[in-house]
Amino acid sequence: MQHQQTIQPQPGQQINLAGYDPDYTGDWEKDLARRQFKDNQERMDALQNVLYAEHKHALLIVLQAMDAGGKDSTIRKVMEGINPQGVHVWSFKQPTPEELDHDFLWRIHQHVPAKGMIGIFNRSHYEDVLVVRVNKLVPDDVWQARYDHINAFERLIADSGVTILKFYLHISKAEQKERFEDRLKEPDKHWKFSRGDLPVRKRWDDYMAAYEDALTRCNTAWAPWYIVPANHKWYRDLVISDAIVRALESLHMEYPAPEPDLDKVKIPD
Repeated sequence: MQHQQTIQPQPGQQINLAGYDPDYTGDWEKDLARRQFKDNQERMDALQNVLYAEHKHALLIVLQAMDAGGKDSTIRKVMEGINPQGVHVWSFKQPTPEELDHDFLWRIHQHVPAKGMIGIFNRSHYEDVLVVRVNKLVPDDVWQARYDHINAFERLIADSGVTILKFYLHISKAEQKERFEDRLKEPDKHWKFSRGDLPVRKRWDDYMAAYEDALTRCNTAWAPWYIVPANHKWYRDLVISDAIVRALESLHMEYPAPEPDLDKVKIPD
């Protein structure tokens, strides 16, 4: 399998998103990329079967992006063809009163995938250093402490057998505007548009600063961030599927040994 250039910052590297091109597609042509993507999907399907059967590891995929960044379409497209019995998708919305009565990671920990499973977080614990920070929902010292809490939490689940892949889907402000306009033009996409997204758009720079800190301070060897150029969905899907395949292959999984003497088993009529 050809490995294209993915943008995976080194731990400790200071992130400036202005230096990352959301239009980047490397040397790939769309048709070739789509063929490689199909190959990646087939490989993912095979690897998921071994993951489920071996029952020693789990995979957690974290997706973060600005509104219209493509989180939903990434899940739909990249995981197409994967056995749904082995995948759990969880979308984290505004915390409930019960969730607010616990620490901010309480609701997250409950949905960490079990051994043999793939878990996908559509938004995640990072909202507590993004929207919470930008909207000043808690004092500064509270959200500032959360970077260390997140790193410790991710280290805990990584040490427990969970491979963590975190993808920031990097789109431009102009691309977001175009996608919002598409939602307004197409009746079957009206449900996806919310006027509440517009005040968030006005604070684009504040969110970029918050993302830069999260990507810088929570990019670790055990839970790496990928900054995925996402203006072009076909390239986004290629990058993410390739990263998933490589992560699963690195686990060197095997099917469990069969029961002895299966060649002697006769199925009764």
